[in-house]
Amino acid sequence: MRQSHLLIVSASLALMLAACQKEPAAAPDAPANEPAPVAAPTAPAAAPVAQVVDVPAVVADTGFSVDKVAISTAPLPPFPFFDIPDGLVAKIKDDSSTVDFGRHFFLAGKKLIPVEGRLYHNSMSLISQDKSREYTPLEFHRNYENAIQALGGAKINETQFTRPIVDEVGGLREVNKFWHSPPPTSGYEHHSYLIRTADKEYWIHVGTSAAGKTGHIVVLEKTAMTQSLGFLDAAAMKSALDADGRVALYINFDTDKSTLRPDSQAVIAEIKTLLDSNADLNVSIEGHTDNTGSADRNRQLSSERARSVLDALVGLGIAPSRLSANGFGSDKPLADNVDEAGRAKNRRVELVKL
Repeated sequence: MRQSHLLIVSASLALMLAACQKEPAAAPDAPANEPAPVAAPTAPAAAPVAQVVDVPAVVADTGFSVDKVAISTAPLPPFPFFDIPDGLVAKIKDDSSTVDFGRHFFLAGKKLIPVEGRLYHNSMSLISQDKSREYTPLEFHRNYENAIQALGGAKINETQFTRPIVDEVGGLREVNKFWHSPPPTSGYEHHSYLIRTADKEYWIHVGTSAAGKTGHIVVLEKTAMTQSLGFLDAAAMKSALDADGRVALYINFDTDKSTLRPDSQAVIAEIKTLLDSNADLNVSIEGHTDNTGSADRNRQLSSERARSVLDALVGLGIAPSRLSANGFGSDKPLADNVDEAGRAKNRRVELVKL
């Protein structure tokens, strides 16, 4: 991360984001003599690769709607937008601070929601290395708030963490699986922001911890995950069923729903071909999830997803008597759920030969 430059703004002038080889962007008024994290130079955003697996599409029941945030027309610097505040040093190196696909919880309205995509996170001591400069938590938060507003973003949280907010999404243990900031407790200050463009959402989390001595920043570009597990054709499905009695398929659904996504139709078509070509073959369709969320909800969701596949096949002319549907939630994992690669492998639908 490049070292940012001191930003001096008078109370009567608009905030300007400026640094060596950095382009300025218009901003709201800021307190005088307050340095801000500086945006990096503008560059065209890379086109996303779209094959979606469980990416949250709608913020529901949070007292907040993405549509309430105005679309930004400001030129955005390259992701993740911000340099470290003047005088501070990032604790995480550049080559470790960004992951291609991850999840983080954000405070939106009065609730906590997960968002997935390309994710940058870092932390820093609020005292400079030479001890000559110390940021208060207020100054640290205000720097990022001003910089985000200059890029057309807005604060979206209306609350701080409480036990009910965390328990509602599975408890502290569940949240900590996808957490890249100070602990989500009432003892630390957290704020969430959203920069919304015509075709992108950038979710930002700013927190302070350790008695106000450490600052944290998370920037997430909401994106679809690039599907790295391909689907099997009918012949390969038949071979697996003959050899093992079951075959795992990776079928895309809307997040926390049983709605089949359009790109799932190719897999459904191959299952139909399999059944059409083997008139004596009957199968159980079994849904499985990762361990995100409660066990009861995962069993319900996996059952509903298996039923959606069954209904799709019946709609294509397969006799219902040849099919059954069951859901096992996260009870039968194929891999550890400790990282996204393992969780992706566990989110599956299996055909089991009857």
